[in-house]
Amino acid sequence: MSVTETTTTTLRDRVGALVAEAARAAMQAGALPDVALPDDVVERPRDAANGDYASSLPLRLARSAMMPPLAIAEAIAAHLPAGEVIQAPEIAPPGFINLRLAEGFVQGEIDRIIEQGPNFADISLGTGKHAQVEFVSANPTGPLHVGNGRGAAIGDTLASALEAAGYEVEREYYVNDAGTQTDVFAETLYARYQQQHGLDVTVPEGGYPGEYMVDLARRLHDREGDRLLAGPGEPPPPELRELGIELMVEQIRDTLEGFGTSYERWFSERSLYEPASGETSAYDTALGTLRADGHLAEREGALWFTSSELGEDKDNVVLRSDGRPTYFASDIAYHHDKLVTRGFDLVIDVWGADHHGHVSRVEMATEAVTGNGEALHILIYQLVTLKRGAETVRLSKRSGEIITLDELVEEVGPDAARFFFLLRAPSSQMDFDLDLAVKQSNENPVYYIQYAHARLASILDRASGEGHAPEGGDVSLLTAPHELALVREMLRLPEVIELVATTYEPQHLAHYGIELATSFHAFNDAFRQQNDASLKVITDDPALTAARLRLVQAAKIALGRVLDLMGMTAPERM
Repeated sequence: MSVTETTTTTLRDRVGALVAEAARAAMQAGALPDVALPDDVVERPRDAANGDYASSLPLRLARSAMMPPLAIAEAIAAHLPAGEVIQAPEIAPPGFINLRLAEGFVQGEIDRIIEQGPNFADISLGTGKHAQVEFVSANPTGPLHVGNGRGAAIGDTLASALEAAGYEVEREYYVNDAGTQTDVFAETLYARYQQQHGLDVTVPEGGYPGEYMVDLARRLHDREGDRLLAGPGEPPPPELRELGIELMVEQIRDTLEGFGTSYERWFSERSLYEPASGETSAYDTALGTLRADGHLAEREGALWFTSSELGEDKDNVVLRSDGRPTYFASDIAYHHDKLVTRGFDLVIDVWGADHHGHVSRVEMATEAVTGNGEALHILIYQLVTLKRGAETVRLSKRSGEIITLDELVEEVGPDAARFFFLLRAPSSQMDFDLDLAVKQSNENPVYYIQYAHARLASILDRASGEGHAPEGGDVSLLTAPHELALVREMLRLPEVIELVATTYEPQHLAHYGIELATSFHAFNDAFRQQNDASLKVITDDPALTAARLRLVQAAKIALGRVLDLMGMTAPERM
């Protein structure tokens, strides 16, 4: 990898490569003994006063090199090329090398950001690899609720970050259209459908009581008339179940699209049990693999996955005594299909907290049936509590039942909903402040970030109207601390993308968005606090104006990219 490569590696990687090359040069020159180097040799210091990057490599090599850390630091620093990317290194006790980016390099990165445009911050971490992110996947038996919205924001943003990291990504919704819950759904829908025709029937015990089932039956009645009515005492035609699920999936799809989320594939659970073109079904193939490897046992008339032999505290049923597969059996076949049949290199399942108890057995079964369990990552997100000030909101004003994702989006908008869902780590429970989410002030982080983007657009629009343009601007004229600080913040984005793509924690993008907006507001406020016209973006000096407009253009690109990765709009006006 060339240390001058700028389009596919993070800046941290480039600086780290310079330090590693310097250490190897010191070994070759005899200033250091020949010792192995760790993979990561630089990090960002907590205190920016210590530089843009710092290396603790001298401390880490002290034992193997049998030299004082400060002496190792001096040997490495002597071989670091200062000027192009970094300034002269600074050595700090007890053995750190502090590294500051060269001013000319920082200035030149503005041009690179503009040149890359919407692809700015792309890296090659996952180049040549196929990833699948499966998220939401709520049963098609009711509308999506607020908790599903958190899963949608997490999964969609994670998929976008993986794409920016070089992966070819497929977003997938797993439609649970098989099993007992859809049987109960069909029975409930048929009762409501009969009621639409004036028949005196009751919802079956254990059925779905929600008002949405009445609405669904009404839609079915309006579309099909009485065509789906069976004779007295007869079961409904199977078509009613299919049409009901189809309508429910259609509603779920509309809800998610209104939330800014779309999928490359909607995968039917039933397809796992249906042989394609005369071949063996995915279910039979997966169970055949487990049986051949000795991981299945028949007991008590049922078929069990012998997970206790692999470290679980108990075995798990895959085929009930009545011959029906369990949901766990579907999970096994589904993950075999993902990793073996479709051959994804990385599979991420985004599940709600109520599925926590299933994680271990699915991971174990995936390893047993594919031999590639390390490719599966199950991300659990915690519950959402809606609040208005200090008051917890539990029920829909409209129906007196659960608050749907549609209602949340209607009240606060998709951008605010997505951002607030992303603001906390998936593993943390979160309070969603409805009042804060609609505030038009800097207290609201969504407004704060989007206003920064709108302000950047406004500066460029005003400049254009006054005959100024960023094209041809000489970025070497930008030397003020607040100008270079804004560029330095932009240059962090590839590292944030890498962090999200390796930890599967999309909250880092939300936090970074706030920090980048803060850097712009500080940049803008620095001009506004001065009475000197030469310290504004648009000045009487055409060359300086063009240079500063170039910085504004780059900042708009960077902030727009962050908003896009989170699935949010980047407004031009507010």
